[in-house]
Amino acid sequence: MFLEPSVKKGWIEVICGSMFSGKTEELIRRLRRATIANQQVKIFKAAIDTRYDTTNIVSHDAKTIPSIPVQKAADILAYVDDAEVIGIDEAQFFDEQLPMICETLAVRGVRVIIAGLDMDFLGKPFGAMPHLLAIAEYITKLHAICVQCGQLATHSYRKVLNTDKVVLGAKEAYEPRCRICYHEGENIHHQHNEMLIADMSND
Repeated sequence: MFLEPSVKKGWIEVICGSMFSGKTEELIRRLRRATIANQQVKIFKAAIDTRYDTTNIVSHDAKTIPSIPVQKAADILAYVDDAEVIGIDEAQFFDEQLPMICETLAVRGVRVIIAGLDMDFLGKPFGAMPHLLAIAEYITKLHAICVQCGQLATHSYRKVLNTDKVVLGAKEAYEPRCRICYHEGENIHHQHNEMLIADMSND
């Protein structure tokens, strides 16, 4: 379990992992501890993420905390005011300016806590997350449980046939898988796509 450093200077924390690994739940836990410590807290989410709520941050197990939805990373600065702790959920949905915004806040002495997917559905680094991981002082990688074999899951397997990079969804569209089960599923998807292409060619 992550325990807050005793230093007073600003820093960046990143909580990463696959879907259903508890990233948002851990973010909420840390932000509530900061609130209990009487620290000024501001929380942000990407406005695009309306899966569970348009304003609140909601974990997959229904834990909630109020937040401010923003269209782009630079908008965060307009709401910071005298906040001592900033929380940012689903960082992978933000634009490439997010690392610079987080760096600016940390230099000001703000504790910045970020949660996001480290890989997209193709198993590739997702959005600004690689940059954020590179500049963070503290990194927590969480794991879900593979629904196929019960081992630790590191990948977010997309169950629906859609190749768009961002497809909002929860258990109806994604499931956590370990590396081996993820690639087995991708091979099945690939074979299915080849069959569809062959059928279209025969028509």
